[in-house]
Amino acid sequence: MELRAEDVFRPGAFPEYTYISRKSKTSDLSYEFRLKQAIRVSGFLTSLVGPSKMGKTILCEKVIGFEKIVEISGADFNDDTDFWKLVAAKAGLSYEGQFFSERKNEDTKDTKKETFSLTKDKIIEYYKKENLVLVIDDFHYAPVKKRLQIAQQLKDAIRRGFKAIVVSLPHRADEAIRQNADLSGRLSLINMEVWEVQDLKEIAKVGFAILNIKIEDSIAEKIAVESLSSPQLMQYICLNICTILEISDDTSLEVKEEILEKAYRYTTANFEYGDVITLIQRGPSTRGKRRNHFLTKKGESCDIYELIVKSIAENPPIMKLKFEDVKERIYHLLKEDCKGPTPQTIKSSLSKLQELLNGREDIFRVLDWKEGTLYILDPLFLFYLRWGGNRNGE
Repeated sequence: MELRAEDVFRPGAFPEYTYISRKSKTSDLSYEFRLKQAIRVSGFLTSLVGPSKMGKTILCEKVIGFEKIVEISGADFNDDTDFWKLVAAKAGLSYEGQFFSERKNEDTKDTKKETFSLTKDKIIEYYKKENLVLVIDDFHYAPVKKRLQIAQQLKDAIRRGFKAIVVSLPHRADEAIRQNADLSGRLSLINMEVWEVQDLKEIAKVGFAILNIKIEDSIAEKIAVESLSSPQLMQYICLNICTILEISDDTSLEVKEEILEKAYRYTTANFEYGDVITLIQRGPSTRGKRRNHFLTKKGESCDIYELIVKSIAENPPIMKLKFEDVKERIYHLLKEDCKGPTPQTIKSSLSKLQELLNGREDIFRVLDWKEGTLYILDPLFLFYLRWGGNRNGE
């Protein structure tokens, strides 16, 4: 059977043909081996930490098997969520309900309505019997108190052979798990590092080779750099390159540099970050006060929040910016004779921006200003900022 581009490059599903195995810098063991080793250790909880859109879920699917994973998101929890009720529901179990029982006598038939509810022990036994693994993705999205409660529930469950993996972001390391004294000595810790350009290039080289499409190593590297360490984004761009080649008059079946920018822009077509960028650019309410504006080299008059957005989109694309990096990028945008915002103004604006984004829907959780570092949480957001309709504020 001839494979299609969408069979080979799969940004939203398990990439059967372009799955790339990686090793960490500190170990000769692959992430697949380490995860398989971790979940086989009875009585241990696995903590998997890595940046967003880096393939943590795909790794779990590769090692465990899609049919054996029960996935829950930290965003599924609020302060009142019953942990085991949710765990049961995600596995397709009825946590509580009613049934009717009949009892026949010689001349009569009695019907009795009874209620039932599953116990934690029964849920754990079901998971063990079916060899299921609970994967709690985006653990950091759960409320702080709920994270502590979940840690307590998991502590008891793993002692009984329950298998669970907690997935979180590195700068929001799951303190409730990793710093829980009761779990000390019962944790398998796996830190997934960002994808290197060389690994991302392999996705393009392997995939295009399967489709009999030529690509130079230098072109694959350009795409890899723009993919912001995200295999998902790399898959997406490569798929759109295939679409462009299919609708073009070029019959050479080769990826040329001149189509890359078009592919980047096509890739952003279905990304919904316009409202996010608008919110960040506007910043918090000024309550009638007018913000200071600064003149850029392009002749634009921008306030501090517009400058922050432009600075994030600058070259080279980076997912983690120290304060000095942000400051220098902002100053670099301004006309030489324009007095820029003070360092304190920039820091204060970043803090206010963090407050503005906190508590909003998941799609707005794209930035995190923490301990003097600005983290871009979502590579797709940064990619959209660089190549979408709002590129550089356009």
